[in-house]
Amino acid sequence: MAAEVTVEKIAKLSKRALAELCEAASEAILDGAGFGWLRPPPEQDFERYWQGVILVPERTLLVGRLDGVIGGSVQLVSPPPQKEAWAFACLIDTHFVAPWARGHGMARVLLEQVEVEARARGFEAMNLSVRETQDAAVNLYETLGFKRWGTHPKYALVDGKSVAGHYYCKEI
Repeated sequence: MAAEVTVEKIAKLSKRALAELCEAASEAILDGAGFGWLRPPPEQDFERYWQGVILVPERTLLVGRLDGVIGGSVQLVSPPPQKEAWAFACLIDTHFVAPWARGHGMARVLLEQVEVEARARGFEAMNLSVRETQDAAVNLYETLGFKRWGTHPKYALVDGKSVAGHYYCKEI
């Protein structure tokens, strides 16, 4: 039987969901998925991070589940109210899938669902950035219609070496 992938918008994290999210994110970071961290933070700091995401009004957390277990996430970040000129576009952030949950389409489904959420909120565009070393992510973003508009040659510092990053936009 095929594994079931579902996506859920999270407004409150149960203890179980918080533990699953921290574990999945830690595994993705250790596998080089990035999204800012090079090493997973201490457990209590990671828990506070995810709990904080839920509290920030401009952030919407979507989690991907594989057979009911959280294996990935994506965040839709709305511009703050004082950024009126940017109100038409949202930012896609912290998009990852744990290694054990890959190969089932979760990364794609998370992006498709965050786009549905963005459209429902009236956004006209979605922006994101990614390290150039994230080949699978780059391929997925381009396959889903994101257009690369720029590259920063010193986007991140990984193991003491500069890594370029790409910037993308998708009109919706």
